[in-house]
Amino acid sequence: MVVNGVQVIADPRLSREEINHFIAEEQQLWRSRNKRLGQIELSIDQEEVIVKATEKSPIRRVRRITGYLSSIDNFNDAKVAECSDRAKHNLQ
Repeated sequence: MVVNGVQVIADPRLSREEINHFIAEEQQLWRSRNKRLGQIELSIDQEEVIVKATEKSPIRRVRRITGYLSSIDNFNDAKVAECSDRAKHNLQ
């Protein structure tokens, strides 16, 4: 499930309220480190809740169109059209 943009894997014994609490706590911790929480795994070990958190990947796709390097959301209409007209090759 996804909660507040975070992929969540949680033990079914945890309530939605508990899950939301742990997510809010972790997001606050990650924000204080200038990082973004990408995934959280909540499991139960006897009386403890084990929290495993992973950073959201800062990787983004950059393309080169007519000599310009940028992500596609920064291209004008002509460059977007050029990008969509490219031949796609499948490697098998």
